[in-house]
Amino acid sequence: MMTFMPNRSAPRHPGASPQSGFQDPLAAFKDAGLGRVVERALMLDALDRQLRHCLPSALADHCRLGNVRDGTLVFLVGSPVWKAKLRLHADDLLEAARAAGLPARELVLKVATMQPVPPDAAPRLPLSRAARDALRAAAETIKDPELRARLIALASVP
Repeated sequence: MMTFMPNRSAPRHPGASPQSGFQDPLAAFKDAGLGRVVERALMLDALDRQLRHCLPSALADHCRLGNVRDGTLVFLVGSPVWKAKLRLHADDLLEAARAAGLPARELVLKVATMQPVPPDAAPRLPLSRAARDALRAAAETIKDPELRARLIALASVP
């Protein structure tokens, strides 16, 4: 029996180093008290990849693990057609979950289509004075001239 264990030793951002000044966004969320949420999201992502590996690649590209709770796997699909095709592989998914150490008993499939948002759908809100001042202050601390210019340009947007 194989037990699912998230890979915590793999670097999440290979180009990031303490000297680069780049803070890993996930680390920032953890520092903000969202560590449990981040760990769960990482666990679901790793489990999603592991479970979809047992599916035909054409099907795996059209579904995603959405949640795991109380022995129920929730998979999201893009259309009713993929839902019907994924239902045929329910036993494979449940078996793969059990092999990963999850006591999976049920599979729930949900159609979750994402509609594209037109670029002009939401009105553009102006930056507050505080936001513009913060962007300018941040630009003053940046050594990279291109990044500094972009921050200043962003701070100039009305």
